[in-house]
Amino acid sequence: MDAGDRSKVQRLYDACDAVFSPGKGAGGLPTLTQIRWLQDILDGMTADDVGIDAGGGGGERSSSSSSSSDDERSPRGGRRRFLSARAFTRITYVHIHECDDFSMGVFCFPAGATLPLHDHPQMVVLSKLLYGSMRVTSYDWVTAPCSAAARKGGLAKVVAVDELREAPCKASVLFPRSGGNIHALTAVTPCALLDVLAPPYAEDLGRPSTYFADIPIPSHPGFAVLEEADLPEDFRVVGAPYVGPELVVDMGLYDD
Repeated sequence: MDAGDRSKVQRLYDACDAVFSPGKGAGGLPTLTQIRWLQDILDGMTADDVGIDAGGGGGERSSSSSSSSDDERSPRGGRRRFLSARAFTRITYVHIHECDDFSMGVFCFPAGATLPLHDHPQMVVLSKLLYGSMRVTSYDWVTAPCSAAARKGGLAKVVAVDELREAPCKASVLFPRSGGNIHALTAVTPCALLDVLAPPYAEDLGRPSTYFADIPIPSHPGFAVLEEADLPEDFRVVGAPYVGPELVVDMGLYDD
């Protein structure tokens, strides 16, 4: 595919494939230059680029009457379908791609919804707030757990407390041991977060998703004890189909 014809989501996939896939990246954690490259790509992306109408209209949109960006061109010509932001009445995950090395998807929040405190074991996570605003509370372990069992709890240092993030803002990044690897997200307004996880969650590979309760330590401001916690009984993330530009995946290596 000619570089000038690639959608922004295709450019993001191609960059993630180059950085995170074995034999293409440097191996291990990405370099700072690679992270900045990915952040630059994410910084240029909007909700439209992943098939979401932040204005809430949804439905189909004529490419001739919309933005002139390359992402508005449907490979079938004429019209593209968009999901309506107003339709997200629960936290909704729009799956774009997942392979052994990374995943791409969008978490869409109605106002007031919270994704409880959870970790990202052994992962690099890049996130771009596509629209709206949210508050973030995050921690890093004081001593990095050496196993999945050790992640049940321990002492953590505060990275952010109720930090407000409003779109448009720069893409953020967290690492396995820094940047706020354990975080909770609360939507102030309807909002959407485009996430790249490298590698994805995989319980059988020691990367389960664990949720926590945080207990402040009054005598040690800036620190808290984290204890594994069950999700609220009424908590649920629902799925929605990806309707953005078609993604061309290297099927010789991966199954999407």
